[in-house]
Amino acid sequence: MEFGVWAPQAQQVDLVLDGEPVPMRRTGSPREGWWTAEAEGSHGTRYAFAVDGGDPRPDPRSGWQPEGVHAASAVVDPSTFSWTDGEWAGRDARGAVFYELHVGTFTPEGTFAAAAGKLDHLVDLGVDVVEVLPVSAWDGPWNWGYDGVAPYAVQHEYGGPEGLAAFVDACHARGLAVALDCVYNHLGPSGNYLGEFGPYFTDKHDTPWGAAVNLDDAGSVEVRRWIVDNALRWFRDFHVDALRLDAVHALVDDSEVHVLAQLADETAALSRELGRPLSLVAESDLNDAAMVTPTAEGGRGMTAQWDDDVHHALHAWLTGERQGYYADFGDAEVVKTTFEEAFFHAERFSTFRGEVWGKRVDRSKVPGTAFLGYLQTHDQVGNRAVGDRIGHLLSPTAQAAGAALYLLGPFTPMVFMGEEWNASTKWQFFTAFPDPELGKAVSTGRRSEFGQHGWDAEDVPDPQDPATKDASVLRWEEVSAPEHARVLDWYRTLTSLRRTVPAFADADLREVRVDVAGNALVLHRGDHRVVVTLGGGADVDVEGAPVEVVAQFGDGPAAELLGEGVRTAGDAVVVVRVAGA
Repeated sequence: MEFGVWAPQAQQVDLVLDGEPVPMRRTGSPREGWWTAEAEGSHGTRYAFAVDGGDPRPDPRSGWQPEGVHAASAVVDPSTFSWTDGEWAGRDARGAVFYELHVGTFTPEGTFAAAAGKLDHLVDLGVDVVEVLPVSAWDGPWNWGYDGVAPYAVQHEYGGPEGLAAFVDACHARGLAVALDCVYNHLGPSGNYLGEFGPYFTDKHDTPWGAAVNLDDAGSVEVRRWIVDNALRWFRDFHVDALRLDAVHALVDDSEVHVLAQLADETAALSRELGRPLSLVAESDLNDAAMVTPTAEGGRGMTAQWDDDVHHALHAWLTGERQGYYADFGDAEVVKTTFEEAFFHAERFSTFRGEVWGKRVDRSKVPGTAFLGYLQTHDQVGNRAVGDRIGHLLSPTAQAAGAALYLLGPFTPMVFMGEEWNASTKWQFFTAFPDPELGKAVSTGRRSEFGQHGWDAEDVPDPQDPATKDASVLRWEEVSAPEHARVLDWYRTLTSLRRTVPAFADADLREVRVDVAGNALVLHRGDHRVVVTLGGGADVDVEGAPVEVVAQFGDGPAAELLGEGVRTAGDAVVVVRVAGA
């Protein structure tokens, strides 16, 4: 087989097989700066590259690191995967119910195989797309996944590339699409050898994680190719249906064609070739619908984007928290604005940022399903000091209200794993770096960060302590406990309504309206209303004559239909159908 690597400044490159160097030759193929060599190899063969007499290093495009990120790479031959999904037609991300899942803590075993054993639960929940947090190899046995240093590789402890392929196949067999979280804006702190091969990074721009990935400096054509080829590989070789692109605002690119637009166009071409929809979902804090505007119209061409304003509006309103980026949120009127306009910070002043932020969405052109809405995410839980979930902060009824609004709202909804049964487990920040100095720096930095915000260091979990990861593993025995089963039944009810009631599938933001009066909030969705009362019961005026209570959750007596409204006896969320809407 032919081995190749890009090393444009190298004078000599050796392929290292079984500890023995094999001289490579500069060929200029597939592009300038590439070196190649032919040698015996097949699926699983260990190999590395040595540049200018240096130590053997993993392949920058390594698909597998069985002995860790510092050791040799292993050849991955996709033809060895056993697929049974030939009839899978794919699933567009827009309007689908997403479920964010971390393989390492979804089950006690922390593997793809064990996660596949829980897929029937997701089907019963009404999930359409399983979004898997990053699996690209990192240093250590467990991690959130955002410290990956081998973007092409699949973490060996999870099951490696074969484990991922089998998981995707199992999802497709149950009608579930798969989205894979990909990190292209930075690499982790241990095992990053890319700089020894070429200009993968540039000092031209800065990011929160140090030197920026080189997207527009000398050598950037090949670095961009490294990113785009990686994304296309997940679609083609692993049959993945969507990619979630981490923090794309940190992909600083002054090129004439932004790397996201390039990726969007090449993904669209591959979609046509494969005959199934392929989606790109961006995490962006820019609050600009240009992200989801087609490239032909000058946009970045993403299928959808995360919308943190939906989270912030719901979280601050329900919990009363106002610190940090919640400063401008909290009022029910902010919930109204966000649900009707998609962003709250849209040409409005952001106290947290200290400037006017975002752009208004043209609701005549951009559907609500171009934005993902949610009550929790891995970030919004795990980046709290102790990793407490929304269920640790709210009553079940208040959580049920938040769930009803985002699951029945105009956005593409996303559930964070365990949220659906109000899991008791926290989800905390954890790492397992083998280097003791790095591990100590991470632990100290985490506790220092929150110490500056008034937390006692002893109360902040040590990321390097295995107990921190263990405490974050879901307890599946809770699912059948009455207090958890009640919440799970509610989430199943909401996803069922979303699938079966046309009003809840309407993505036209111009048709969305929220009424706020006293302690009541009413979301209008076609001929249905989602009525929420918090802080006591109320007689709530509802436009259109309520004729049927479709679903309700609360701790008091059942809601009553009035001639022109609904009466609740306490904190409650009620879904009603109306006549004359």
